[in-house]
Amino acid sequence: MQFAHRYRARIFLTMNTIMHDAELDLAREQVWQLYEAGVDALIVQDMGLLQLDLPPIQLHASTQCDIRTVEKAKFLGDVGFSQLVLARELTIEQIRTIRAQVDTPLEYFIHGALCVAFSGQCYISHADSGRSAKRGDCSQACRLPYTVTDGQGGVVAYDKHLLSMKDNDQSRNLEALIDAGIRSFKIEGRYKDMGYVKNITAHYRLPLDAILERRAGFVRAASGHTQIFFTPDVDKNFNRGHTDYFAQAARTTSAPSTRRSTLGVEVGTVTKVGHDQFEMMTDAPLANGDGLNYMNKRTSVGIGVNTVQKLGQGNDGEEGQHWRIFPNEPVSALPGLKPGTQVHRNRDHQWEAALTRRSADRKVALHLTLSEVDGGLALRLRDEDGIETVTSAQLPLQPAHNAEQADAALRTSLTKLGNTMFEADGIALALSQPWFVPAAAINALRRDAVAAHEAARLAAWERPERKAPVEPPAVYPATQLSYLANVYNDKARAFYRKHGVGLIDAAYEAHQKPGEVSLMITKHCLRFSFNLCPKQAKGVQGVQGQVKAEPMTLSTGEDTYTLRFDCKPCEMHVVGAMKPGILRSPPPSAVPYSPLTLHRRRPV
Repeated sequence: MQFAHRYRARIFLTMNTIMHDAELDLAREQVWQLYEAGVDALIVQDMGLLQLDLPPIQLHASTQCDIRTVEKAKFLGDVGFSQLVLARELTIEQIRTIRAQVDTPLEYFIHGALCVAFSGQCYISHADSGRSAKRGDCSQACRLPYTVTDGQGGVVAYDKHLLSMKDNDQSRNLEALIDAGIRSFKIEGRYKDMGYVKNITAHYRLPLDAILERRAGFVRAASGHTQIFFTPDVDKNFNRGHTDYFAQAARTTSAPSTRRSTLGVEVGTVTKVGHDQFEMMTDAPLANGDGLNYMNKRTSVGIGVNTVQKLGQGNDGEEGQHWRIFPNEPVSALPGLKPGTQVHRNRDHQWEAALTRRSADRKVALHLTLSEVDGGLALRLRDEDGIETVTSAQLPLQPAHNAEQADAALRTSLTKLGNTMFEADGIALALSQPWFVPAAAINALRRDAVAAHEAARLAAWERPERKAPVEPPAVYPATQLSYLANVYNDKARAFYRKHGVGLIDAAYEAHQKPGEVSLMITKHCLRFSFNLCPKQAKGVQGVQGQVKAEPMTLSTGEDTYTLRFDCKPCEMHVVGAMKPGILRSPPPSAVPYSPLTLHRRRPV
């Protein structure tokens, strides 16, 4: 936290699980510990937290709150949320509409893995395994292959990854999102490694810096300017393909992924297959340890590269480089590998190795002014945020024999900011005459001044306080709540009652819904994807009958669900029931925590 605050960067910590009554005291204690550690805001979805005795830390409404309407956004702002993470499914125009009527800052996901369901509206994991997505334990059922059949038993799609979305990528929409009112961009990062974080943040840092440079009305939320020492490439990290989802249109067919894993970047073509090696023509250099793959009968086949040999450039007018590849498995174990096979690289060993080293630097601009004081010199530092410090040192001053040389020596010493967080943005020598100052003395003054300035920046940091709720309490835009509101504790119920809700169902995790319910609600419509939407079918001979052949079912392994379609909001519901074994087991954390007692058996 101290490192971040020196750069005026804020740290938001996600604490967006729903909690049972037995967990609230522990949650309150943890929030206080986080506040004392310096955390700037908590991203939450459980409204019970707003009823606890919390420190004045900012609260942000998680995307798990399913914020899709002006009414809900206004309500959450009125009850004390300082920032709202909007639903990923919103279009840019819908965001613009919310921004026009809501004064709470808005945040939006711009990159990373996509849940097929509206966040906070998926229960399929808990129904099947008892693992709740809203308690951080999703089993990712959406990544499985599924078969869709119509009401007459006809197979619409067989064993495909129909619910596995391509990765969110809003690279081309950044400026449009800014113009629509988004002020905080969010990158999904669960389970991501350091290389991924470096690559994706750099990928967005560069265009954002270009926008900020071009548009004087916008400034960075934090201090400093970042220099990046590598070329970002989103295709070099694991991905399932890219989509901007619904950002530009309320209905799209571009979201489903056709594969489970990344193909990576196309790198070349197989020219010859041998016993223990094969040859390729590539448009980029290869390296030992690379990961390659190719498609064989709609299946991705991976190749771990043991060693490579460069044979030279292409012959007879061929462009590119000629390589011999020795895989770490027998060539005979690579089905369908033959001359003409297109090969992709999904692990660039040299590029990944570069990311393990220093790959970026962030510097805060600093102006230095050296002046005289009684018995020595003073160094005044003023940074780009207007923070100013003065550090002095007692030094014997001697007139310089060579004024030009003395001036240059002082400037050189003051410029040496090295591995500090600062870079010199101007040096002024406000001296009555040129002085000779030993290099060791001026260097020591500079180091002391920089350390004092870093401490001053940290001391000057003002953590934003919690937004106060409006009075009288805002009224929730509905008078009753179903299990979809995820109310899992008495404090959350008290919150909603205070805001005008009369009937409140328990969260699905409370095991009070034994029958079939919507286990997943999604904007991604399979009927639309397969051209079976009634609007698409209008006037198309033969398709109308297929549309009427409902209910459609979705199945994987032994699990089967019913698909229901709500055409007015254009949503699909995956309907099913909690498995008997899950239903009979106690809900997670249903038993309050208590100390363990050890009993000694009496001797016999």
